[in-house]
Amino acid sequence: MRLVSSTPYTDPGPDAPLRAALRYGLVGLVVLTVLAVAIAGAVSGAAGVWGALLGAAIGGGFILTTAAVVLFGAKLPPTTAGLVMLVSWAGKLLVAMVVIAILNQFDFYDRIALFLTVIGALIIVLGAETYGVLRQKVPYVNVPDREADPGTDR
Repeated sequence: MRLVSSTPYTDPGPDAPLRAALRYGLVGLVVLTVLAVAIAGAVSGAAGVWGALLGAAIGGGFILTTAAVVLFGAKLPPTTAGLVMLVSWAGKLLVAMVVIAILNQFDFYDRIALFLTVIGALIIVLGAETYGVLRQKVPYVNVPDREADPGTDR
């Protein structure tokens, strides 16, 4: 007996894995931020809270920007997409260095909390994005519809 779904198959589109990566990455970043703020706040007080918030923004923003740029670049011609990726990578690196240089002048945040949260954000957001991509079921080939192509004899 063969079970047939009452809902027709809807093609998720070629960018479904990238959208899932962004969605899972954002969820992972929010969970990490809540946990890091709670732990750093309990250990270091307000300075720990600021360190965790800044670390989540720096680490999570760096990784999520990559996924967003890849999603945007997927609709562009390959050479343009490559250029966009290169420029975004250089821009992110420059922004991260400027932000760290500016933050280095202040002491209102806990540096250990910032460091650990940045590392945690990099690991958790990348892991969540990978999980989101791997979880998607995207067909490798597109099978032509029989009704659209009546000339086939299958």
